Amino acid sequence: MTQRVELATVRDRLALDGLVTDYAVAVDDGDWAAYRRLFTPDGRADYRAAGGIEGDAGTVAGWLAERCAEFPVRQHLFVNRRVRLGTWEQDTGDTAEVRTDYVSPASRGGDGAAAAGLDLLSGGRCVFTVVRTPDGWRLSRVVVREKWRRPTGGRADGVIH
Repeated sequence: MTQRVELATVRDRLALDGLVTDYAVAVDDGDWAAYRRLFTPDGRADYRAAGGIEGDAGTVAGWLAERCAEFPVRQHLFVNRRVRLGTWEQDTGDTAEVRTDYVSPASRGGDGAAAAGLDLLSGGRCVFTVVRTPDGWRLSRVVVREKWRRPTGGRADGVIH
């Protein structure tokens, strides 16, 4: 590889990492307009393995808005990111796939001692299929595969010193 190709690859990997981070932040912040902008016009998301729906990004954003309202305090932590550039047949360097594991604590929030409680903890894997557009990398498909879920009952766990 030439240095120019290597630099382009590094730039693409950083942009893809940023796209996945933007996805997590949009969901955690409940910014559904930002969520929709991350997708191509025909982009789709599939949350069926997490008890949800599959559909176009706008429909799924509406479903997520309703579902996430129950847990206004949430945080998606994406780890073990694997990036594969050029994953589609006859690729010209404009497609990618990012697989990442996630852990997602969520809380119903509230006042007093209950505000500190964790109500739900889940984890799994997300597969992001991505395409380069004139506006940069965009999601064409997201598949969320929840592997485990642990309701915590809102109990605040003690801090280990």
